Amino acid sequence: MTRMTAAEAAVRILEAEGATQAFGVPGAAINPFYAAMRARGTIGHVLARHVEGASHMAEGFTRARPGNIGVCIGTSGPAGTDMVTGLYSASADSIPILAITGQAPVARLHKEDFQAVDIAAIAAPVTKMAMTVREAAQVPGAFAQAFHLMRSGRPGPVLIDLPIDVQQTVIDFDPDTYAPLPVHRPAMTGPQASRVLDLLAEGERPLIVAGGGIVNADASTELVELAEILGVPVVPTLMGWGTIPDDHPLAAGMVGLQTAHRYGNATFLASDVVVGIGNRWANRHTGGLDTYRRGRRFVHVDIEPTQIGRVFAPDYGVVSDAGAALRVLLAEARRRRDAGTLPDRSAWAESCRERKATLLRRTDFGCVPIKPQRVYQEMNRVFGPETRYVTTIGLSQIAAGQFLHVYRPRHWVNCGQAGPLGWTIPAALGAVVADPSTPVVALSGDYDFQFMLEELAVGAQFGLPYVHVVVNNSYLGLIRQAQRAFDMDFQVSLAFDNMHADEELTGLPKGYGVDHVRVAEGLGCVGLRVTEPDEIATTLRRASQLASEHKVPVVVEVVLERVTNIAMGTEIDAVTEFEDLAETPADAPTALAHRR
Repeated sequence: MTRMTAAEAAVRILEAEGATQAFGVPGAAINPFYAAMRARGTIGHVLARHVEGASHMAEGFTRARPGNIGVCIGTSGPAGTDMVTGLYSASADSIPILAITGQAPVARLHKEDFQAVDIAAIAAPVTKMAMTVREAAQVPGAFAQAFHLMRSGRPGPVLIDLPIDVQQTVIDFDPDTYAPLPVHRPAMTGPQASRVLDLLAEGERPLIVAGGGIVNADASTELVELAEILGVPVVPTLMGWGTIPDDHPLAAGMVGLQTAHRYGNATFLASDVVVGIGNRWANRHTGGLDTYRRGRRFVHVDIEPTQIGRVFAPDYGVVSDAGAALRVLLAEARRRRDAGTLPDRSAWAESCRERKATLLRRTDFGCVPIKPQRVYQEMNRVFGPETRYVTTIGLSQIAAGQFLHVYRPRHWVNCGQAGPLGWTIPAALGAVVADPSTPVVALSGDYDFQFMLEELAVGAQFGLPYVHVVVNNSYLGLIRQAQRAFDMDFQVSLAFDNMHADEELTGLPKGYGVDHVRVAEGLGCVGLRVTEPDEIATTLRRASQLASEHKVPVVVEVVLERVTNIAMGTEIDAVTEFEDLAETPADAPTALAHRR
């Protein structure tokens, strides 16, 4: 039997499982693992500036390409606790990442040793498994189980904690005969597919709600084919955006309280049967359940058995991987098509397209300071269908959901449930590492950008080019808008007079606080600033060229008006519109119904 350290065995298993890209920060208690990585030379590694950043890089890496599992590595104590936000974000969105932490020697675990913390207990609520491996011989089994769990059922993260003496212990392990454990994913049966299509046929105005489970299953092609055979419009969730191209005739728009379209909500309210596949009925999608459910029958298909009925009881539920379900549904839909028994839904689909062409929000504003809607209009003009957008939370993300266009799966990379500020920069870097051939455009408000801006230096050091649009209103804009309900504007302003900012020299207006352009430059990146709406498109094109030329992140700061309220509400039939609506094609020139 081959003998090696437990740390080397762990690295060999990463190789065998195809997890060959890591993000992390070395430290004393994890150095044996790093030594094994260095000796093997098979695992790529990006040095983060903050271990939380490494966890979000791993998320971005996983989310950008099917089959990827990002790995984040850190030492003992605070490195593990720094990872918890990334583990929560990954768990909430069903994203598999593997966190590996160093730990104090086994004999010192209960002696309050330096940086010894029970990270397995801390991480347990936000992982599928969190384990401190106390016996070196258990390391191969622990890693095999980690990959089995990350890939089986509802995907999610795992943390493995390795005491330093366990890493250094020599064990028997044969890497040549190692084999990954079988992956378990439940699958819809033929009779279940027939029942789903029977329920769909009983409605006059059916919809398919396409969730992130379809993205995880890499089954967007099957979704689109099923929709086309049935003639049924599709509503993607925020996590499912891109499963059907936004310009597809059956793309009906997103539904919800914030990241939603007027036409999407109107179409949903007109529907009578809804089939949700790989979705979780998130509250910002549904709003109040009485309004959401009234007059509709529901089918719910999800890989996680306990997800069925968690938010509300559907009329019919099926436990299945989204891809497996779509393949069985496709087979039954083709059989019915060939038998001529499918109902004609063309009139319903046409009414959805009519709403898509008419229920629009205005984007063509020419005022200074710039209105945010104009930023997204110009982004639609400049960035093509190949663009991968990365963003996290705030008014910038909500407006992006209302105005941008996404055409492909995994081209909207967003932490949908957790929404941690600071996520965008590291996640964008992870996405660039995963797929350097696809242009990445990140979007942040000024506060999200400031949370983890040190990670820009990682992009400069490792040559990871992308464009980062920062919409700066010097406000916690979403919280300021929420405080309107309390009749206050309290502790949400980021504005101050920057003593180093000369408006004539830098273009940063008085009172806008942080000079993001200089910060970007100080971290080895390129910074550009826009204050006039007619300069947005030109600057975005220049940013793409500079990113390609210099192989670094390029930050484009767009100085916005201080206060803008973005459309949102508490019910999908009661969304408040704060700005003028589009009355003519010129009011929304990049809307897909009449884009020019």
